[in-house]
Amino acid sequence: MADNFLLNRRDVLKLGLGTLTGMGAVAFAKNVSLQQQIQSDDHLTRNFNTSGKGTLKERAAAKGLIYGAAIRYPDLSSDSLLAAAVAKECGMLVPEWELKWSAGKQALRPNKDNFDFRAADWMANFANSHNLLFRGHTLVWHDSLPPWFKYEVNRQNAELFLTKHINKVVGHYAGRIHSWDVVNEAIALWDKRSDNFRKTPWLEYLGTDYIELAFRLAAIADPKALLVYNDYDLDYDTSKHEAKRNAVLNLLQRLKSKGTPVHALGIQAHLSGDSKSFNAQKFRAFLGQVAGLGLKIMITEMDVKDDKLPKDPQKRDQAIASAYEDYLSAALDEKAVNTVITWGLSDKYTWLSEFKPRPDRSPVRPLPLDDKMQQKLAWRAIARAFDHAPQR
Repeated sequence: MADNFLLNRRDVLKLGLGTLTGMGAVAFAKNVSLQQQIQSDDHLTRNFNTSGKGTLKERAAAKGLIYGAAIRYPDLSSDSLLAAAVAKECGMLVPEWELKWSAGKQALRPNKDNFDFRAADWMANFANSHNLLFRGHTLVWHDSLPPWFKYEVNRQNAELFLTKHINKVVGHYAGRIHSWDVVNEAIALWDKRSDNFRKTPWLEYLGTDYIELAFRLAAIADPKALLVYNDYDLDYDTSKHEAKRNAVLNLLQRLKSKGTPVHALGIQAHLSGDSKSFNAQKFRAFLGQVAGLGLKIMITEMDVKDDKLPKDPQKRDQAIASAYEDYLSAALDEKAVNTVITWGLSDKYTWLSEFKPRPDRSPVRPLPLDDKMQQKLAWRAIARAFDHAPQR
C-alpha cells in the first residue's frame, strides 16, 4: 500500500509539471493544493516497508550510488558496536572533525608549522581495512580555525599558509581519498555583499579568488580526487533558500567559466522534521541546473532535526522518516547525484544533541540507527529511496 501511495504521490508531482500548459489556472491550483496536502499529511500513515535484507551501502551500490556517514575518531575508536555498524552499513567514511584545521581535542594543525595526522590516519586505515571509500572535510572554511590563526595569518602571508595547508593535507592522502570538500560555506546572504560572499579571513586577506586558488591547489596535490564546493540552506521552498540556491549557482557558473577544477556540488541537507516547505519540483529543477554545468552532486551532511517535533518517539520517527524519503526520492531522480552521506549513523553520536537539543530534554533521534545501533524508520526510508532510485 505504501509503495503504491508513493508512486501516486510522485505522479502527482510530475503531473504538475507535465500538464501545466494544458491545464487551466484553477485546475493547476487544485493540483498544487493536493500536492501540498499529500506532502503534509501522508507521513502520519506511511509504513516504510522494505524488501530484502541488503544494507544501506548494498542498496545504494545496486543503483550505482555511494552511501556513507560522518563519524568522529573518539567515537569510532572506542565503540565497537558503532565500528561494526559503520563497516556494515557504509560504503564511505567521512571524518567529522579530524580533517578540519582544528576541531575537538586533537587539532590537525596544532601550530603554524606542524600537522598531526594521527587521528585522521587511524580513520583512513579503518576505511581501508573495511573496504570503505575515504572522504575529506574540509580544506577551506571560516570556522574551525585554530587559535593561533588570528595571530599568525595576515594579508601578506595568507596565500602561503593556505598553499602549505592544502599541499600538505591533500598530498598526505593523495590517491587514497575519494573526494574533498575544498571550500565550505563561502556564501552568506546576510553579509549583504553584492557578490553574496561570506565575510571571512580568507576573503579579507585573499579576495574573491581564494576559492579558485583552493581548487587549483587541491587539483595539483591530488589529480584523482573529486573536488567539491559544499554549502547549506539549499533545500526548501522559501525565499531565503531560493536566494541561496541562486547565489551558489552563480558561484559555480563563475568557477566553471574560469576553468576552475570544481567537480561537484555538496548539498548539506540538514533538514527539519517539522518543515512543510519542501517542494520536490523546485528542488529537482535546481539539481538539473547544477547537473547542466557538468557537475556531480553529493548529499554530504544529511540528518533531520526533531527539536520541534512531538515528544512521542513514534510520531517523531514517522516525521523524520518522511523527511528523508521525500527529500531523497526527489534528489535521486537526478542521475548526477552520486552520493548520500548522513552526518552520523547512530543517534548516540550526533552534533544535534548539542546544537539543536529538544526543549523537553528527551534524546534527539535524527539518524538511521538508534542509540543501540538498531535500525529505525529513518533507515527504512533511506533504504526505500535507494531501492526506488533510477540506475546510474
